Amino acid sequence: MILPIYAYGHKILKKVAKPVTRGYPDLGQLILDMWQTMYNAKGVGLAAPQVGLSLRLFVVDTIQLQKDAEEEGEEGEEPTETGIKGVFINPEKLTEPGEIWTYEEGCLSIPAIRGDIDRPREIYLKYYDEHFNERRILFRGMNARVIQHEYDHLEGVLFTELIKPVKKNLIRRKLDNIRKGKIEPEYPMVFT
Repeated sequence: MILPIYAYGHKILKKVAKPVTRGYPDLGQLILDMWQTMYNAKGVGLAAPQVGLSLRLFVVDTIQLQKDAEEEGEEGEEPTETGIKGVFINPEKLTEPGEIWTYEEGCLSIPAIRGDIDRPREIYLKYYDEHFNERRILFRGMNARVIQHEYDHLEGVLFTELIKPVKKNLIRRKLDNIRKGKIEPEYPMVFT
């Protein structure tokens, strides 16, 4: 089932999410719904707070990003390791090694707004998969970036908070329009 995505301005997007318990009811269905919602909105990641649930859970699929980069053969683009598809439950950042790199990001909760964000090139993450198997993996490049973006959602941080002040001033009116629901999104959304 396609779930509505909560738009910029909703309080749930600013809360630190709560851990997911092993016996969480209908967790498998929620994960399926999140995949369907993300693909419907043409996203590469989606966190539970974005669908109105204060849970430490997100899904990521960067495989299409890898395919697009290979097809376009863009010069100067950040090289991406093999794309990943996975469920991340109760993730915990262990370290974020590597130099900082800048890349333009967007967000399904903040449609039509993009901005350059500085992030470390790598993230070493402890998390549980959809079967509650513990994983500890070092992610690099675009995979790390998407995971860092979704992880921020679980901490109540939106990418717009990381945009440089000059750009933030330029998008203030657009953010206000999203908060007020004065936009026409291409997928179901819930506004304040």
